Amino acid sequence: MTKSEQLFEEAVRLIPGGVNSPVRAFGSIGSTPRMIARASGANLWDEDGNKYIDYIGSWGPMILGHNQPEVLEAVVDACARGLSFGAATKIEVDMARLICDSIPSVDMIRMVNSGTEAVMSAIRVARGFTGRDKIIKFTGCYHGHSDGLLVKAGSGAMTSGVPDSAGVPVGCTQDTLTANYNDLESVETLFAQFPEQIACVIVEPVAANMGVVPAEAGFLEGLRYLCTRYGALLIFDEVITGFRLSFGGAQEYFGVRPDLTTFGKIIGAGMPVGAYGGRREIMEMVSPVGSVYQAGTLSGNPVAMAAGYTQLTILRDHPEYYRELNEKADMFFGKLAMAVEAAGKPYQVNHVGSLGCLYFTGEQVRDYESAKTSDTARYAHYCNYMIDHGIYLAPAQFEAMFVSMAHTQQQLDETVDLATEYLMTEEE
Repeated sequence: MTKSEQLFEEAVRLIPGGVNSPVRAFGSIGSTPRMIARASGANLWDEDGNKYIDYIGSWGPMILGHNQPEVLEAVVDACARGLSFGAATKIEVDMARLICDSIPSVDMIRMVNSGTEAVMSAIRVARGFTGRDKIIKFTGCYHGHSDGLLVKAGSGAMTSGVPDSAGVPVGCTQDTLTANYNDLESVETLFAQFPEQIACVIVEPVAANMGVVPAEAGFLEGLRYLCTRYGALLIFDEVITGFRLSFGGAQEYFGVRPDLTTFGKIIGAGMPVGAYGGRREIMEMVSPVGSVYQAGTLSGNPVAMAAGYTQLTILRDHPEYYRELNEKADMFFGKLAMAVEAAGKPYQVNHVGSLGCLYFTGEQVRDYESAKTSDTARYAHYCNYMIDHGIYLAPAQFEAMFVSMAHTQQQLDETVDLATEYLMTEEE
């Protein structure tokens, strides 16, 4: 038995499912997690000493690679000054200034501790600002595990949400309306049904929690129009896309300005962090200025702020990084698509910038229903093969691959070569 297996055996006795987040579980691919011991650049090493090329990157924040020297130095320096104060600090102001100066839709920002907290808070502000209760989310888009957003997939004509988790009362989701991603008509139907009751529409501008599904031309622009027309706020959940697709996030990449934006992942460079921000008149609804209450003892933690500020400063000062990263990713996912075609497989490769996904389906993936046509058993076999051969992929079909600045061309080519080898020999 390997060290990873031994540790997981113990973990199962002490932690639900042996993991502290379901996305780390390997149950959907029929194996057990590799217990990671350390990371550097684009590589991970597990407790057994196995080395992997990593395409998870802590689920997105490691855009510069693991243990980037300047970020690491900033964290060590911050730790030496104190781990947490529960008081206002200069680094919070520096971070707020950097984000507000960089994202045109953000006049004010509030730091929190996770993407879930950021989204939960942004929706509360939207409700407080508009005086309305209902919200629209999209089937297959994940916005954290707060009660009101854990809603089962359903048609765009649904008039109330069905809880997608035990422990969530129906009352918590009765004002959550569900529309179909890339389907403006489903959104219009809900607005027509509740023209003066919808506080906001929340959307991942690139759906990255059902694999990777790009917003089709006109979709985000249509949401902007509908929200403006009906007096609702448009919230972009940029926990994954923020500062990744471009320095200005998906809203710069697609040229659509939301009213509120939620951030996470990259703005902490791997440390626990989240944030939400938007127009001044909206954000001034937040206490202690306004009547929308939100608080957090560890919000704006000085160590997390130091890590995130350093990473964002590097990205700001090197705009060429985005061109280089996106060109590298375009080539990588393009080669992966060619490998699929050369093997005579009907599978789909979706990608936007440095985010991508290989779907084991012959159907074009443009929404939740088409994503769900994927053969998860085939993905499981492929994923185990890749991990066993040193390529660390997400242990689930419906997660994204993340390419970082630290990935070398040799590593990317090695990954494509191994995928090609698998696809060429895959049993029907």
